[in-house]
Order: sequence, then C-alpha cells, then structure tokens
Amino acid sequence: MPHLLPLDRPVPLFDLAATRRIEAAAQAALAPHTLMQRAGLATARLALALAPHARTVWIACGPGNNGGDGLEAAMHLQHWGLRPVVTWLGEEARLPPDARASLQRARDARVRFADQPPVELGPDDLAIDALLGIGAMRPPQGRMAEWLVRLRSGPATLLALDVPSGLDADRGALCLPIAPDSIAAGAGLDCANGQFPLDLPPAARHTLSLLTCKPGLFTAQGRDACGTLWFDDLGVDPGEQAPVAWLNAAPQPAPRPHDSHKGSYGDVAVIGGASDVTRGVAMTGAALLAASAALHGGAGRVYVGLLGTSTPAFDPTQPELMFRHPDALPLAQLTVVCGCGGGEAVRALLPAVLAQAPRLVLDADALNAIAHDTALRQALTARASRGLATVLTPHPLEAARLLASDARQVQADRLRAARTLAERLACTVVLKGSGSVIAAPGRTPRVNATGNARLATPGSGDVLAGLIGPRLAAGLSAFDAACTAVYRHGAVADAWSTGRALTAGALARRLSAT
Repeated sequence: MPHLLPLDRPVPLFDLAATRRIEAAAQAALAPHTLMQRAGLATARLALALAPHARTVWIACGPGNNGGDGLEAAMHLQHWGLRPVVTWLGEEARLPPDARASLQRARDARVRFADQPPVELGPDDLAIDALLGIGAMRPPQGRMAEWLVRLRSGPATLLALDVPSGLDADRGALCLPIAPDSIAAGAGLDCANGQFPLDLPPAARHTLSLLTCKPGLFTAQGRDACGTLWFDDLGVDPGEQAPVAWLNAAPQPAPRPHDSHKGSYGDVAVIGGASDVTRGVAMTGAALLAASAALHGGAGRVYVGLLGTSTPAFDPTQPELMFRHPDALPLAQLTVVCGCGGGEAVRALLPAVLAQAPRLVLDADALNAIAHDTALRQALTARASRGLATVLTPHPLEAARLLASDARQVQADRLRAARTLAERLACTVVLKGSGSVIAAPGRTPRVNATGNARLATPGSGDVLAGLIGPRLAAGLSAFDAACTAVYRHGAVADAWSTGRALTAGALARRLSAT
C-alpha cells in the first residue's frame, strides 16, 4: 500500500543502477507482469485517495514501463467508476511485454483513449504523469513536452509516478521540455531562459516513488518538482543492494544529567565578524548569529573573537557571550567555529586555528581563503591524520571554489560534489541547499529533508555553523554533529508560524540543545 514517506527516519536512497538491479532480481523471482500489476494498483489506490470526487482523471502515458504503470492504474480506476481518460504515446509493436499486457487490460476494461488531453479539468480533478519516470535521458520533446507543460501548469492535482518526468532521479536536476512555441507561450514556458512552469501549489503536487526511494527526489530541484512524497516498495526487499545515501533522520533526544554543570558541555569559540571602519565594512552580525546559535544550541560557554575591531566588553542583547581578542583564545582547548563574516582578516588567523583547534567548523570566508591558498588547504587535509575533527559548511558557490569548478556543476550532481569534497579534504562536508548533503570519508552520505524557503534569509548559514559547534563540543563525531545540527536547523524552519517572517536571529533563539 502507498504511504506518506516519513521524512524523519533513516530511509535508504538507491540510485538508478541499484534500483534496476533490485527490479531485475524481483522480476526473476516473481511471475511475469507482477511488479507492474502492483505498481498500477498502488497508483490507482493513491489516485482515489487524492481525488475521490474527481469528475475527470487524465493519465498521460509514455511509451515505456512508466506508461505501463499508468495503463494498469487506468484499468483499476475504470473498474472503480472514475472514468479515466488516457493519452498514450506508445507504439504497440515496440512495447515491453509487461506494458503490452497492461495496455490490453486497459482496453478490455474499456478505458477511454484520446489523442489530446481533456480540456475540462478543474481543481477537483486529477492528472497523472506516467510519461517517463526514471527513463528521463534527455529533455522531453513534441507531444510529450506539450503534455508535460499542461500537467504542471493546469488546475488539476498532479500525481507523478515514480519520478516526475524530466527529473534526474540520481541528481535532482530537472530537464526542461522542448515544447512547440505556441504551447510554451500559452503555458508561460520560457525555454530560452530555463523557466519551467510549476504553477500548481505544493499541496497539489504529489509523487509516488515505486520500489525504491531515489536521492534526486530530495535534493536540488527534486523537492519542488515532487511536492508531497509517497512510497510503495511493491513488496520487494532490496536485499544486499547498498544505498547510495540515507535520508537524514531525526536525532534522538539526549537528556542532560541533573548532576552536570556548564563545563560538562564544552566551550565554543566563534572567530569572525570582521569590520573595517575605514572602508565602511562591518560583518560583526555574522559572528554574533553563530555565537547565539552555539549558546542556544547548548554550549557550556561561548566565546566570541571579533576580527579587525576593538573587543567589546559585552553584548547587551546577549550578555552570556564572552568576548576575547582572537589572539587570546586558548584554541587547543576549544571547539572553534571560524569564518562567519571573517572577510580577508580571517586568513591570517587560519594557520593557528587549523593547527591547534581539536574540533573545528569552517564556514564562509574561511572556506574562500582555503580555496585560494595551497598551504591552508594542506593544513586542512593534515588535520584528519592527527585525529582532529573538522566540518565544512559550504553553499554551492563556496563548494565550487573549493573544487575549482562552478556552482552549476555542483548543483548538477550535489551528492558527487559533497562526496568529492569530503574525500579530497579529509573532513565532513555539509553542502547546503535544498536537500542539504552531509558527506564524510568512509560514510554513506545523508540527504536532509527538513527545512524550507524560510531559510533563504541572510545569516541562516551562520546559525547552522554555530549550531554544529556545541554538538562537536558535547563529544559527537564530526559527521554525527553535522547530521543532527542540519536536521534541527531545518526542523525549526518547518515548525515556524506561517504568519511570521523567520530571521536568522529568531532562528538562533528557537534552537535547543537536543
């Protein structure tokens, strides 16, 4: 039975190669056509649940097995009285055997086939995308492109089978359809500028992932394309196939013993917040946001070392923070969060930080300095051989600088970019963005499903860096500290009241130690 996919549990994510191996093993063990029958029934059941009062159900079927799943679902819906309308792009002589069997079952049930999509679809109706699924190798063209544009820009609730057509199931990149100019213009599609209609509200977009969950559903453009995610394993166990990643799970609460004190939870120092009054540049806020996150995230004590400015006595809005000149910080005794608003000034302090800090989070300008300095890069990679914990928190552009690449290439394959950075630099990497990826040498990556567009606000990245600090200080490994902090950071945004703006300062104050 299809079920709503839990986004707080460690769900295994399989790439297409592993998914096809799992499918082949199941087909060898089951009677012919069994998997497609199960997929079609699962689709029909979910369709009935999503649109029980639909007057029209349009099923757009492609030429392969994804289309076969749609045809099988149409047969059930016809029997249940929903009167589906099928538009089909296949050629019977070229159909795979299972899809051919489902085509015949749909015909025997007297499903209505049409050359064009129905024009009378309304918001209570349902449209099913069974065009490509995991078979997206190139941008859809011709009638398929036309139908895909109509599916995504029309008024009816949309259900995609397995994977939204045009979405790369491994990487989360969305291929644009090459539609006729008249259709593109009518649907608001600007192919030249890379715009694709996603006019339906998120609540009206659904995806039923079949057999396995794929990483591309959760990162890059996947979440926007998929909407609400449902899953049915079709009764198949993946066996010994190894997942390419795991969905990041909600951390278990860690109660604090009554017999504890501030020294029990470690000291965090935030180094950054450069300012230059002669140039009118001040980035103090970034360091204070990170420090606030460390404070509310459970650190025993939080020190702040501001760069390029006189050391203030205290912050009246956060008197718990303790200010020190960066040179006066006992780096070898601290968990250090370095780089938030650091500017060029952070470069001079990085050799000491990299050499001495036993636990280190590097963000923003610290990452940019390392990307352009071979000696700093070597000092960073040497930390692992000395048993020192390091977490990097780049956004795509910062990751691109570290990889000597560009942001578009990073976003085209976020899992690979994060894994490559982790291996090259011998540390844990949090590649931020939609579906943040956490990678570390020798560990299966995690893809985080918490968070939303409210985090697209200045300073939210500084808050994340600051939140990782107390997790490290409390004794978690670099990988576990990053995973728990990323999950919590996003979960606060998910729980935020829709009527209030989420600022980075408010985000930091809402954090907790667990």
